Amino acid sequence: MDKTLLATIANTIRGLSMDAVGQAKSGHLGLPLGGAEIATTLYAQILKHNPQAPDWPDRDRFILSAGHGSMLLYAILHMSGYPITLEDIRNFRQLGSRTPGHPENTLTPGVEVTTGPLGQGVGNAVGMALAEAMLAARFNTEKHTVVDHQTIALAGDGCMMEGVSAEAASLAGHLGLGKLTVIYDDNRITIDGPTQISFSEDVARRFESYGWHIQRIDGHDGAALTTALANARTASDKPSLIVARTIPGKGGLQYEGSHKIHGNPMNEEDTVKARGALDIPEPFHVPEAVYTFFEEKRQEWAAEYSRWQATYAAWKSENPKRAAAWEAGQHGTLDLTGETLVSFEPGETIATRAAFGKVLNALAERAPFLIGGSADLAGSNNTTIEGADTVEAGAYGGRTLHFGVREHAMGAILNGMSLHGGIRPYGGTFLVFSDYMRPAIRLAALSHAAPIYVFTHDSFYVGEDGPTHQPVEHVASLRAIPNLTVLRPADGPETEEAVKLALGQADGPVALILTRQKLTNLDRSTLAPAAGAQRGGYVLTDGGPEPDLILLAAGSEVELAVQAATHLERSGRKVRVVSLPSHEIFLAQDAAYRDTVLPPKVRKRVSIEVGSDLSWRRFVGLDGLCICMDRFGASAPAANLAEHFGFVPEKVVERIEAYLATQDAG
Repeated sequence: MDKTLLATIANTIRGLSMDAVGQAKSGHLGLPLGGAEIATTLYAQILKHNPQAPDWPDRDRFILSAGHGSMLLYAILHMSGYPITLEDIRNFRQLGSRTPGHPENTLTPGVEVTTGPLGQGVGNAVGMALAEAMLAARFNTEKHTVVDHQTIALAGDGCMMEGVSAEAASLAGHLGLGKLTVIYDDNRITIDGPTQISFSEDVARRFESYGWHIQRIDGHDGAALTTALANARTASDKPSLIVARTIPGKGGLQYEGSHKIHGNPMNEEDTVKARGALDIPEPFHVPEAVYTFFEEKRQEWAAEYSRWQATYAAWKSENPKRAAAWEAGQHGTLDLTGETLVSFEPGETIATRAAFGKVLNALAERAPFLIGGSADLAGSNNTTIEGADTVEAGAYGGRTLHFGVREHAMGAILNGMSLHGGIRPYGGTFLVFSDYMRPAIRLAALSHAAPIYVFTHDSFYVGEDGPTHQPVEHVASLRAIPNLTVLRPADGPETEEAVKLALGQADGPVALILTRQKLTNLDRSTLAPAAGAQRGGYVLTDGGPEPDLILLAAGSEVELAVQAATHLERSGRKVRVVSLPSHEIFLAQDAAYRDTVLPPKVRKRVSIEVGSDLSWRRFVGLDGLCICMDRFGASAPAANLAEHFGFVPEKVVERIEAYLATQDAG
């Protein structure tokens, strides 16, 4: 590529970034100015993509893990021909714009993942590279290659300091993900100052110990980056780290190399001087030669996309079964409404984690796109598909993933796999360790990624392991995340319905909250069918059209609510029991349905759950009673803890009767 044009494109990125950040009076300039040659080289020479078909399944994936440098990405996407206008760039960081402060995949065409919390993008990139390897193993044939693309992430010093990237990089090296490249923008600054004040490790040697291929380059030398990327491809059995030494704020005159340029706009006078030095005649200027160059590139990209479409059409014609599996994976959903997958006998006892394992294996053949594993807890989480091969370095055709003791990375990797497409990933751990995954869970919800979380050991019924392993606030905190569906089923049949719900949607993550201890399968001949769980909440026992009292519960406490209702009815109370496995799905129902389940006139309401009451107040009201856990657990056998904390029928009834006495007196 002509070096003069390369420099012009890089300087245009700098100009647009300075102008957008200056107009917004906020933003980060260190990376966009320092990484301009990296972005230019990638989009002008390296990446296989097509702005006219941004969802092309076989495109290369670029992830800006250092998402604070978003103007770097917006500028090059605009020039490349994605539907991001100069007006969008002028509206950087403004309400309703397609150029938010950190990249969001649901807002901006060409943005692969939502990034900003540092290190998450590295984990996402590992997930995308893993998805590529697994899909290639499943669908490529000797005659046709329909999956063959690279995953490239740009990460900064902050990404390298955050632990999630270390976990993800360790697993990537173990799995030998040769089509993954991380470009480390080694500019040696953070917000507080030069990295030497807190960061003195040799990142390259650390990644080398993970099993990565290592190169060091001048990050402002496009030819050196092109050569390094070519070398990375030859190291097909290892992921690659390219340590690109750059000058933060390059082109920003006296700001060059200073940590002060990291997260601040330049003043107008300095911006005008910098534009002059970069030969940029006016604000928000893109030279016609740049537009012409990328118009020609778009023709090349479109031709490459057309060739892939022809290959795909020929492959599909010759491999109809594989093609059907491919297309099913692109949707990532399966409608199982009304079907029975597993026969759960009423009165039998089974932990809902074990019920999940049975359902998973019953549907595995029909959902070949469902792939996952556990963070070293497969036997406890019941996440293993029987007979499925394990995914290993160089052998990616299996369905069982071993994430190791890496919950932080597992969350980020699941997001990358989901947003890559073609795979519906799931991952399991103990519910208490959802704390380690929370940043990734939140990003999944924000970015509409659709991993399925299998969280087991859901309460103090964990028993002897004690309060460090006994979740209390976790279910409520997960219910607080927008666009996350939380499902806490009461028995085997409700667990099956929960899995059906999870597989029936792909517009956000789902958390299955499952028990360690055995629960009794409710007698559905006398109680409502478990299919009611499809609406998030349903009347389990009626208590008549005008009950005196409504008991609401989820998970292991539903059986407890039924037992309490039976006792209370002996004294003449008309008691309704409502199973509420998913607050989110229930609240999404129409008001008429919600009112049939929870009649507004019935104000005497009691919720029962072995966790925080924060998510129940909206259902019981200020005058209702929440029988909950408002303290940490303890180390003892589960039955002893149930007695101690009052989650046994006689103590629950005692509390309800005391509550009713107060209400009746009032």
